[in-house]
Amino acid sequence: MTAAINQDYPNRSAIPSTPLPTCRGRGEQGIYEDMTVTAAFRMALPSQLSHPAGRVPMRVRVSRRARRLALKIDAIGDAVELVLPPRTSLPRALNFLKSNRDWLETRLAALPPRLVFEDGEKVPVLGALHRIRHVARASGRGPVWIEGREIRVTGEARHIARRVRDFLKEKAREELGRRARRLALQLDRKVQRITVRDTTTRWGSCSANGNLAFSWRLIMAPEAVLHYVVAHEAAHLVEMNHGPRFWKLVERLVPHVERQRDWLNRNRAWLLRIG
Repeated sequence: MTAAINQDYPNRSAIPSTPLPTCRGRGEQGIYEDMTVTAAFRMALPSQLSHPAGRVPMRVRVSRRARRLALKIDAIGDAVELVLPPRTSLPRALNFLKSNRDWLETRLAALPPRLVFEDGEKVPVLGALHRIRHVARASGRGPVWIEGREIRVTGEARHIARRVRDFLKEKAREELGRRARRLALQLDRKVQRITVRDTTTRWGSCSANGNLAFSWRLIMAPEAVLHYVVAHEAAHLVEMNHGPRFWKLVERLVPHVERQRDWLNRNRAWLLRIG
């Protein structure tokens, strides 16, 4: 999920989204239906925004589903997106940008530094920091393995980032799958399929037919946070909603729900900027 600020149209109400796991029957794509922005309109809006640390690109998108103007910070792409409802006037768009300039600069400055998968860098695995160490191939070992508090990587240095990412994705698949099946068993339900993706808008999802999907980046969160997301999605196998019975079920499966949700909200950008 992206950091966002919104401006409602008069006489309309909206509930802002929050970076929590969600259960939806459809895929991630297509949440908004894009419309063409005229060339003249686009040229009148800045393509880049300056801030104290430099400049970032700005994307403009018109969406039929948008009920309000919104500014979003793309933590992965170091960009700003301006989302406009149809028929938004140019003066309104420009004024919205101007009036929220301080908010933009504050949020861009608050983005955590990027953490690159390279030799010597420290990477969290289930919340514990592990140093990446480039080593010669060891007999009986694969291309990447964990030894103590080190992620040991073999092969050419230019392949370190890809190998570490692939290793963490597979570790996430194993960890999330094991926990999801165990919790589903407790609920007398069955998980049909588990997939691990690099999602940016939600940490987990559940479909009506029992398929679960998770962000591989959860493997870098503290174990309790990862387990909360799994419990959240497993609970959707019973309750396909976010009503009181659903939350009681989640709290039965995992303690300190609010604490784990708060951690995800506060550290979302940090997780997305790793690797």
